[in-house]
Amino acid sequence: MTPAFLVTHSGGFHADELLSSVILTRLFPNAEIVRSRAPEWITPAPDRIIYDVGGAYDADLRIFDHHQRGAPLRDDGQPYSSFGLVWKHFGRDYIASFNVPAEHIESVHASVDGNLVLPIDLVDNGAISPSGPLASLSLSSLLETLKPDFDDRDGDADNQAFQKALVVARSFVEAGVTRSAAKLRAEALVTKAIEATGPGRVLELPMGMPFRAAIVKAGADHLLFVVHPRDKDWCLTGIRRSEDGFELRADLPAAWAGLTNYDLEVASGVEGATFCHNGRFIAAAKTRDAALAMAEIAVAEALGSRAA
Repeated sequence: MTPAFLVTHSGGFHADELLSSVILTRLFPNAEIVRSRAPEWITPAPDRIIYDVGGAYDADLRIFDHHQRGAPLRDDGQPYSSFGLVWKHFGRDYIASFNVPAEHIESVHASVDGNLVLPIDLVDNGAISPSGPLASLSLSSLLETLKPDFDDRDGDADNQAFQKALVVARSFVEAGVTRSAAKLRAEALVTKAIEATGPGRVLELPMGMPFRAAIVKAGADHLLFVVHPRDKDWCLTGIRRSEDGFELRADLPAAWAGLTNYDLEVASGVEGATFCHNGRFIAAAKTRDAALAMAEIAVAEALGSRAA
């Protein structure tokens, strides 16, 4: 039965039920969100889905809470929040609503689960706590900044803030799904380009796209640089050694660092060279030929330094 109500708790909100609401309101756009702790609302019934409240987890009864004793755990023992439970049961349908190919749904589901859902689950359960200078920029922290101030006396302040925060939260979840799906589309293009490149050190792509994961998956350890067109010029970029760090397989030449236009043309010997970042991880050129020429010079220097 299609639910008429999506029931979660009243009062201050957190990221888990807010993000759960994103999923459920897309799948059931005609259902009304009810924020309540009243027993008559948080008791399972055929006309509702209950989440982050109610003291029970029973998918058949459509109640998805995680605060009770014996709360559900993932296969690896990590705790679920309501978001994790809702994602487990409704995430695939949510992904399908974006017209993601059927053969990609499981991969997208797993990717979003690991990169977006699990961190929310862990923070909400106190299993981890964002720390360091970027702690306030975690999604959980950012969404909580949208709560009303402690001394806001408007009786409907929490509900109004919840609705405003829901709009913001929706953009993050949707972007997580569409970006994950895009990476899978990119993987096919990058894999084809790797095959065409053969033993060459420079991978040419038809446009800018995520490429590192596909390069690693293909075992193309010989590749050092990537070249692709942009709107009005061409880009030359390095390949990171790992997903977490910034170290590259090879840096662009030190003599190019921070130079632009004529100065870079003189330093590189390539007509049409226009820019090299001071960090030596990206450069630009006016034409494909210029970008490829810069790439070959960078490859020769990188291999020469290794031989030395």
